[in-house]
Amino acid sequence: MLKYGAISISTPVVLAPMAGITNTAFRRLCREYGGGLYVSEMVTSRALVERTEESMRLIGHHESESIRSVQLYGVDPKTIAEAVTMLVAENRADHIDLNFGCPVPKVTRKGGGAALPYKQDLFRAIVSNAVRAAGDIPVTVKMRKGIDSNHLTFLESGKAAADAGAAAVALHGRTAAEYYSGNADWNAIYELKDALRDVQVLGNGDIWSAADAIRMMRQTGVDGVVVGRGCLGRPWLFADLQNAFEEYARDPKSDLAIDPVQPTLGEVAQAFKQHAQLLVEFFESEERACRDIRKHVAWYFKGYPVGGEFRAALAQVESLAQMDDLLGSLDWSLPYPGELAEGPRGRLGGAKVCALPENWLNSRELEGDQRRMLSEAELGVSGG
Repeated sequence: MLKYGAISISTPVVLAPMAGITNTAFRRLCREYGGGLYVSEMVTSRALVERTEESMRLIGHHESESIRSVQLYGVDPKTIAEAVTMLVAENRADHIDLNFGCPVPKVTRKGGGAALPYKQDLFRAIVSNAVRAAGDIPVTVKMRKGIDSNHLTFLESGKAAADAGAAAVALHGRTAAEYYSGNADWNAIYELKDALRDVQVLGNGDIWSAADAIRMMRQTGVDGVVVGRGCLGRPWLFADLQNAFEEYARDPKSDLAIDPVQPTLGEVAQAFKQHAQLLVEFFESEERACRDIRKHVAWYFKGYPVGGEFRAALAQVESLAQMDDLLGSLDWSLPYPGELAEGPRGRLGGAKVCALPENWLNSRELEGDQRRMLSEAELGVSGG
């Protein structure tokens, strides 16, 4: 069980914020399958303070969401505090997560995202200001190992977050330079858990199944797991996770009899359609919902023998009626295709040199024009 202040989360699973994915529609769909904490898409603190239309949409929650979780991204302690103050004063959140894990070059080259914890004083100030402004609302931190293998920051950043009053620290076991390549470093997650005895630690990276989640728990000793790409097109993964954790709670040392959900093609089609219907409600536009659901086609139908023409047609769907016709052309009785439907999905990308501001690595403190430049890192952000 995770305990964030007065919030108890019986299934220690957190849906990772993913830009363009974890909107209210997807969160509601996943919650129908299993328990956990479902976090909003990342929203920039500046956009929230300015109350832009899109930022206000992103922090919206359906009445069925009992724990309203919002992830904030920011580079300025004052603006972060203002954004948190707004969320608390207007009763818009029950939990706030701070993003320090974005590896996207357009963010890191301005000193934001996964590059920011290198400036430890700035990192501490952002977390401290958020915690103070939040009051009784729990604040958590999500981060990466560091900029690259030569500039790791996760241990000192984790300790700084704990000292500032964070309720939990989640670590993605990759550096910014590693992006989503290779294998996540679960040993680093173990190191952080071992170093932080008085605050909850969650592990993130390469959880594609409930068996992976339990393996991470046993290998690293973390208090919970963060699931991102593994649930793309697979909202039923949260049913597997809840069942596995219920059994794990009864006997952590036993060999778990994990019986994963294996949906037929018809069950996948129904989930896809429901996702689209929830998007219509979220966007208040059938046209926009159909545009948005297109990116999910490859994830939902991964491994199923539906043919390239069907995939291409569904990826251009323009209405729910057209979607019904396309889905109706499938043989809904086709069984789960096994391993073909499993494993990695979503963003991969090879390792690369992390884009950084000029002279960023010369000092652990902000220098010269870096403060002005940092303000640009908060514009048009996506990723996490």
